[in-house]
Amino acid sequence: MAKQGVAERPARRIVGGALAPGTADAVAVEEPLEIRVAGDAVAITMRTPGADPQLAAGFLFAEGIVKSVDDLGTISHCGRVGEEGYGNVLDVIPAPGVKLDLERVQATRRGTLTTAACGVCGRRSVDDLLALVPELPVRERVARELLVRAPDLLRAAQGTFARTGGTHAAAILAADGTVLAVHEDVGRHNAVDKVVGTLLLASRLGQPRARAAGAAPLILVVSGRSSFEMVQKAALARLPVLASVGAASTLAIDLAQRAGITLAAFVRNGTLNLYTHPERLAERAGEGPSISG
Repeated sequence: MAKQGVAERPARRIVGGALAPGTADAVAVEEPLEIRVAGDAVAITMRTPGADPQLAAGFLFAEGIVKSVDDLGTISHCGRVGEEGYGNVLDVIPAPGVKLDLERVQATRRGTLTTAACGVCGRRSVDDLLALVPELPVRERVARELLVRAPDLLRAAQGTFARTGGTHAAAILAADGTVLAVHEDVGRHNAVDKVVGTLLLASRLGQPRARAAGAAPLILVVSGRSSFEMVQKAALARLPVLASVGAASTLAIDLAQRAGITLAAFVRNGTLNLYTHPERLAERAGEGPSISG
């Protein structure tokens, strides 16, 4: 990740009961980002600077405000370089002739200004979300071996975490293990929005059907746990497999079952817990689906 994601702060350690001299400690940067659409503030999130346009695009996509890259015009930081707070306000301008429905955020989250990393806590009801999530058919299968080693592919790209121990990460993989997008952030929701936004802006996700050539996005892998909103983001991005290093919640499992997502948690050290839709897994790469959707 870019150097702007890491800063130094003085710290002193206690070793063997003794207070050691102060040293400079590498710390993950956390700063606010206000996301605006045509000048109207719609969200504030605490994030690690970097890939801000991708974060904004992914967040708006997950909210159903943006359907494809065709809805987007420009995404740029407000203000001038050198001004205090520059880089922490981002304005998304719709494409010519496109009107983005900002009321979707206001209708589904409490308050007038949402917190992007809040997750399902701000939703009026779980049923409203379930009605928005399309069920994913089984069209392509995933090799079990790839699912097991997915966190290893993610960990290899966690440069900021290696230095600070303070960031989450998310990646989107193809069926052959190609890493299509990977990002780190202090917020796990932000990391997912960044990778989804990366592929959205590259015309790899969204409707009309993605036009860019290359391997199809298939697996979302996250360094933290699988929550309800992690599954929701995977479903809306049409990513049929979600793998997490941490645990899965009850709502995440229930939504994954209803949405047609293969959910694996505690994916580490060569093992995993598989909760939903095992029919999508293949013994080896290249096996066709045994069940069509």
